[in-house]
Formats: sequence, C-alpha cells, structure tokens
Amino acid sequence: MTIAVVFKILLVIFAVGLICVVLLQKGKSAGLSGAISGGAEHLFGKQKARGLDLFLQRLTIGIAVGFFVLALVVAYLVKV
Repeated sequence: MTIAVVFKILLVIFAVGLICVVLLQKGKSAGLSGAISGGAEHLFGKQKARGLDLFLQRLTIGIAVGFFVLALVVAYLVKV
C-alpha cells in the first residue's frame, strides 16, 4: 500500500468525521428573523457557547484544519 492510498483513506475518514460533527451541532437560528436577531444576541454576548457546544465547535475547527491539510497533501501526492 502506498503512502498516497493511506492519505486518501485518512482524508475520507476526516471528511466523514467533519460531516458527523457538523450534524451534531445545534442550529443557531432559523429563518430571516433569526438572522437579524441572532447577530444582535451574539454581539451582546447572550449566546455563549458552553459545555458540549464549545467542545463540538473546537472539534469542528480541528477536524476542518486536518481535512484541508490532508486535502493539500493528497493533491500534492497525486500530482507528483
């Protein structure tokens, strides 16, 4: 098994993980009224992420960074 195949498998795992983590998060607001009032609530600090929401947010950032780095590595390996 070549290193390119290993990175491709890791990329698929990160993609599925990113999808799962995003789907586990709660929606912030819905509709046009949520878009208008949601920004004001976030500005004044009424919606602070705590507990599981904060963990999922940080996990999403970590997995997304890993996904993009792996995507760049796979693209480089395929080209070479």
